[in-house]
Amino acid sequence: MQILAPYKDHIYAVTRILAGFMFAGHGAQKVLGMFGGTPPDAPAFVIWVAGPIELVGGLLIATGLFTGPAAFVSSGLMACAYFMAHQPQGLLPIQNHGELAVLYCWLFLFIAAKGSGPLSVDAARGAP
Repeated sequence: MQILAPYKDHIYAVTRILAGFMFAGHGAQKVLGMFGGTPPDAPAFVIWVAGPIELVGGLLIATGLFTGPAAFVSSGLMACAYFMAHQPQGLLPIQNHGELAVLYCWLFLFIAAKGSGPLSVDAARGAP
């Protein structure tokens, strides 16, 4: 919609911030036991590799600090999560409950390509 065109950069920034904080929440659950605690059936790899990437990567994406690399690594993590945990359960994301992993994967890939944008630490420090 053309009516929203003047706000597109700020809408992108808010999207980046929300996605980053929501992703960090998954890491906080695994690493810090917050928000219901670590899932009891979670393998050690998920807790000690995926958890820190989610927590730190999500916070970096949300604040807009080193956004490109953080989003790229987070996108890769979600691709791995999808193919390791979800895809063996069924062909399509709707069948294997992998919709969130797919959406995070593609959203973070988009953020990695687009960059931090406004309302970010990278923009404040003049980083590209």
